[in-house]
Amino acid sequence: MVLPGRGEVFYRHHQHADPSAPTALLLHGWTASADLQFFSAYKALAEHYSFVAIDHRGHGRGLRGAEKFELTDAADDAAALVQALELESVVTVGYSMGGPISMLLAKRHPELVQAMVLQATALEWRARFYERLQWRTVHLLGPLLRSHAYPRWMRWGIGHVLGRNHPVQQYVPWLASELRRNDTFNVVQAGQSLSRYDAREWAPSLGKTASCLITTRDRLVKPRKQRALADALNAQVIELSDDHLAAWTSPDEFAKTTVELIRRVTG
Repeated sequence: MVLPGRGEVFYRHHQHADPSAPTALLLHGWTASADLQFFSAYKALAEHYSFVAIDHRGHGRGLRGAEKFELTDAADDAAALVQALELESVVTVGYSMGGPISMLLAKRHPELVQAMVLQATALEWRARFYERLQWRTVHLLGPLLRSHAYPRWMRWGIGHVLGRNHPVQQYVPWLASELRRNDTFNVVQAGQSLSRYDAREWAPSLGKTASCLITTRDRLVKPRKQRALADALNAQVIELSDDHLAAWTSPDEFAKTTVELIRRVTG
């Protein structure tokens, strides 16, 4: 869809047979796309809800432009799509980077957000000196993403994380090729925007019903940060004993948990 004044966005839209079913707005994480993040949950979600899944700018088949990636712009892109589809309100489901986008959407367009589901995400990633130092190296990701070795390394890395005989192994070539769709410059800029994000002062005032998925073995978004977010939002919590790629490594549990988290915030 072409959004006036913004550009062309790619999205998936499933409409449940029951028009009263809640609509989930699926907001993916950094370096991912809607399909990469949520493909393992699409079938389960479709049984219960309508959903819209958008590729953020520079990610997957998302909006391409000369503007520098900012989380606020990604939130406004999602809001513009919700309005263009004439949806009254949505339940945002934000995974990792999708969490900040979800909270910014609720802050900037509160009338569009019925409730929030936050997954494997945090209020901030910059409270400690070593975290700020780590983010300073994000520009080094660019040459890696553009290297000829990257596709081969990515296929090997994903396969290694999944392990032999994992049900998602059959999709490894597709997963790797989807990751190659990203715009390198926008992905680096997205990381830089994440490094500046800090919602500690304003998140508790959003006033939205919320639930959180905490990935208890997460090495990218520490569980203590995920719990701090849940506390700030007074959110209901479900824990999943897995790392940051839980949507791939525990697909059935991730799908079931996502459906349950939406149920908890919609009644």
